[in-house]
Amino acid sequence: MSLKLPRTLRLDPSDTFVFARAAEPGEWAVTGSFLFFDADVAALSGKARAAFRSGFVGVDSLGFSTLVVVSEASEAERAAAVEALAARIHAHLGAPDLDTARAAAREEIAVAASLCNLPVGSVVAMHRSAEGGEIREEFRTLYQRPGTERLHGRAFHFVETDGDDASDEPEEQADLVGLLRGTSQGR
Repeated sequence: MSLKLPRTLRLDPSDTFVFARAAEPGEWAVTGSFLFFDADVAALSGKARAAFRSGFVGVDSLGFSTLVVVSEASEAERAAAVEALAARIHAHLGAPDLDTARAAAREEIAVAASLCNLPVGSVVAMHRSAEGGEIREEFRTLYQRPGTERLHGRAFHFVETDGDDASDEPEEQADLVGLLRGTSQGR
């Protein structure tokens, strides 16, 4: 039987805007609900709330990803993911020792693997909520519409236009870099 684990997936740069720390594309991933066990979920706002609602957690970065993709993994890759997550749980989340962190990491990786009873390449999204003092996770598989480009295709489709068709009205422009820096030069 083939071993499968989820990897973070980034179809566009939105995760870098939505979350305070975005996971790198291709990291092994876990659901990451453990990051919110002690949080006052009702008080979360902005990027922290977005991370709570829909963020998978990258094992290497502890950054968030909206989507994961079911991927084949070797036993050595699974073991390395457990060790990497254990190191982060110990260093960043205060596990008393590496053995305790390793046990928690094994459990998280097992839960992540249980989500992968799907064909390799399946894309999974999550919705997390808090009900009655408990954290609930709901998962959905995103499917490609028949007759469309691959799901891993472009998020936008650009169309070239002929310059002769342009009207005499001023062209709208946006300075995206300026917007990110807090200034806008376009009109």
